[in-house]
Amino acid sequence: MRRLSAILVAVALLCGTAAGTATTTLWEWRLPAWVPPPALDHPLTAAEVELGRWLFHDVRLSRDETMSCATCHQQARAFAVNRATVPGVDGSPGLKNPMSLVNLAWTPVLTWANPAQTSLVQQALIPLFSDHPVEMGMSGREEALFARLAADPRYVALFAAAFPDRDGAITLETLTRALAAFQRAIASFDSPYDRYRWGGQRNAISTSARRGERLFFGERLECYHCHGGFLFSDNVMHARLIAPEMGFHDTGVARTGGIGEHTGDARQMGAFRTPSLRNIALTAPYMHDGSMATLDDVIRHYERGGRHRGPHTSSLLAGFRLTPQERRDLIAFLESLTDRSVTTDPRLANPFTTEDNRR
Repeated sequence: MRRLSAILVAVALLCGTAAGTATTTLWEWRLPAWVPPPALDHPLTAAEVELGRWLFHDVRLSRDETMSCATCHQQARAFAVNRATVPGVDGSPGLKNPMSLVNLAWTPVLTWANPAQTSLVQQALIPLFSDHPVEMGMSGREEALFARLAADPRYVALFAAAFPDRDGAITLETLTRALAAFQRAIASFDSPYDRYRWGGQRNAISTSARRGERLFFGERLECYHCHGGFLFSDNVMHARLIAPEMGFHDTGVARTGGIGEHTGDARQMGAFRTPSLRNIALTAPYMHDGSMATLDDVIRHYERGGRHRGPHTSSLLAGFRLTPQERRDLIAFLESLTDRSVTTDPRLANPFTTEDNRR
């Protein structure tokens, strides 16, 4: 019965609806008017995103079928995880804190420290096949992975619907394209602060959060210099920009690692990509190493001007002092950046049922 249900779902996907077929229906972004469109090399189709959703949540993409992409990027946590690092399928320790995947369609650099990682299609290869560290552990098991997917009639139909230009082929190209499409579709622009600042809802955030907003965008704390714009980050690309903006900064968290490991420039050691602050209340722990458990810990880190200062630490880390009320106000502002719609959107949710046992 379960196999028959899967086939019926697949046939429905292939046949489409009166509004258009699954192969031609474009993804519905549902963006507010004030958000610039992403700069994509081709429009997203609903079928690509739907296939990517199944793959993203499927543990069969890992060696022992215990880990999916969603293991480290949980929807309820704005596609992050509440652990500093996550071990791979063989127990290898993770090296960095998993970043939130929200708004990657507007993000030109995808990892904490590698400026060359600009393609979601190519980046998908890392968790699947990397051996330093091992994550999902599929290196050398590519044919077994494709065989697992091809044995499922649901995937046969999903790939056919998503990639008619490839005759529904289940290959590394189509798999990574689908995963990239799903990640691009994760958009988050409906926080209380969005409704307050751009939606004209003056009571959408508290008085405390409004005071925190003034602190955040003031010269005394300097937060907005790196965390400005509609992404609350200085890493941004969209259709109205000629070139991407990219920001890597030494914020006094570490003296080693960072972009300098990839560029060979010693002056860039300890400089990491600026993450977006959207949904920041959901994505603890913080920093590239997950070493700060709470927003209060992060604020106190910046108050004291960092913990590992070096000659190339950002000059913006001059330190400051906050009263207890100001600290509460700043946290209230940061909490107002939480968008609950992205954590509950059924179009992004785990499609597997308990019966399927694919969680």
